[in-house]
Amino acid sequence: MSYQVDEKGYYGDFGGAYIPEMLYPNVEELRRQYLDIMKEESFQKEFKELLRDYVGRPTPLYYAERFSKKYGTKVYLKREDLCHTGAHKINNTVGQILMAKRLGKNRIIAETGAGQHGVATATVCALMGIECIVYMGEIDIDRQAPNVARMKMLGATVIPAKSGSRTLKDATNEAIRDWINNPVDTHYIIGSVVGPHPYPDMVARFQAVISEEIKVQLKEKENRENPDYVVACVGGGSNAAGAYFHYLDTPEVGIIAVEAAGKGIDSGESAATSALGKEGIIHGSKTLLMQSEDGQITEPYSISAGLDYPGVGPMHANLFRSGRGEFISITDDAAMKAGLQLAKLEGIIPAIESSHALAIFEDRKFKEDDIVVVNLSGRGDKDLSTYIDYFQL
Repeated sequence: MSYQVDEKGYYGDFGGAYIPEMLYPNVEELRRQYLDIMKEESFQKEFKELLRDYVGRPTPLYYAERFSKKYGTKVYLKREDLCHTGAHKINNTVGQILMAKRLGKNRIIAETGAGQHGVATATVCALMGIECIVYMGEIDIDRQAPNVARMKMLGATVIPAKSGSRTLKDATNEAIRDWINNPVDTHYIIGSVVGPHPYPDMVARFQAVISEEIKVQLKEKENRENPDYVVACVGGGSNAAGAYFHYLDTPEVGIIAVEAAGKGIDSGESAATSALGKEGIIHGSKTLLMQSEDGQITEPYSISAGLDYPGVGPMHANLFRSGRGEFISITDDAAMKAGLQLAKLEGIIPAIESSHALAIFEDRKFKEDDIVVVNLSGRGDKDLSTYIDYFQL
């Protein structure tokens, strides 16, 4: 059994393309061409050169010595926080802007929650001289002001989503409406492994550079390509998909996915999709989704703007359902403490999203000789005001 996508766009029971008829031409054009374009020698050359010279790859695989000593195991951090723009998001936007150019698109739309994907999209649009419109929930605009300023400096138009919970889900809804209205000239750069096929697979393939590098770097450091565990936070799940990609079908590598429990799984203020979700359809794919008894999407909550999505990408839904992935939910409080702890132990201030992944070591015990790779998906600059308020710094 493979945990990769099948030819119909499914991961086990999850995935597919559940889209309105008006979107069919856009999605079908992409589905027919994305793999062929990605295989082109010229595409790969340009993609790899930009990752190296513009993004700053490969990112280091850092042995966190003091953190490891505290928890009695060997912890390596994959330093995606050191990418240009401060997070893993840029890997995907570089790939998708090259895809858009080859499809003849001259206008880009995107959605963003924490703002990192919006910044990454605005960045590559500035690089390529292409118009950029970013949809962002009104609440996220307030709590991620530095990233909004960055997007505007980069020439993007930021449009607030004022409906629903006014967060990531609603920004995605607005972006899809825009795409329906502008089918010919516009490419929608989805920021996570969500949406209709081929998006979950395409985004995962662009992010797979993460696990590709981990294999090479671990071979250099430990004389083995495979860690015992790969740990990543999961909202929609693109950083996790990238960290897991080359290990999905390697059963000896444990996959640990960390979701946001918010104020507690049963508090009514949570984004722990694996614990609370039921099968449903959101933004074009069948997946696990937080919903009420009558199928209405319930509002997610997390202190981290990048994890408060009511669903999870279909790859991750399948990892959970099949038992291939171990899913752990972490509260706001535990995540915030883990972020501060990493800062004090290793001199690295992580994004609050990444702090959720770091928080598992308090309760999830590992063996002394286990090698655990944690994907440090972003840096904490964007979250300083949240850290300041929380800890009264």
